[in-house]
Amino acid sequence: MAMSLGVSASFLAGEKTPSFANKSLSSSFSVSFLPPVAAPADNLRPAVRTVTVATVSKPAAAETKKREPRGIMKPRRVSPEMQAFLGGISEIPRTQALKHIWAYIKQHNLQDPENKRVIVCDEQLKKIFGGKDRVGFLEIAGLINPHFLK
Repeated sequence: MAMSLGVSASFLAGEKTPSFANKSLSSSFSVSFLPPVAAPADNLRPAVRTVTVATVSKPAAAETKKREPRGIMKPRRVSPEMQAFLGGISEIPRTQALKHIWAYIKQHNLQDPENKRVIVCDEQLKKIFGGKDRVGFLEIAGLINPHFLK
């Protein structure tokens, strides 16, 4: 079995210009496979299979452009109660506010020891969670929602 690259593959296929000469392609790879022939006949030509893999390069300007955060990652203004809890931060993404709340819960050991999915609120958390004494961890995202102003 014969294997060739680039120019010889183009030569065998009868091309005048090699396949990697295209300027819009960043890289090109070509492989030809010639199956073994038992007894070559006068009028038969061996079959040539050419496999070409190429990648197209993207403009460099599109890669350097930063994408602006959207949705829950976008910083929003917060209510005065949330500002007091966060230490005076006036704009913060929801994800970061949730991280601050969970860090506070862990630091002050406010999870119920029997059921870790329940948070026992102290005075600061009650201001944020609407005065509730106990909150499930899945409720937190919904309870902080009104504190993010549009």
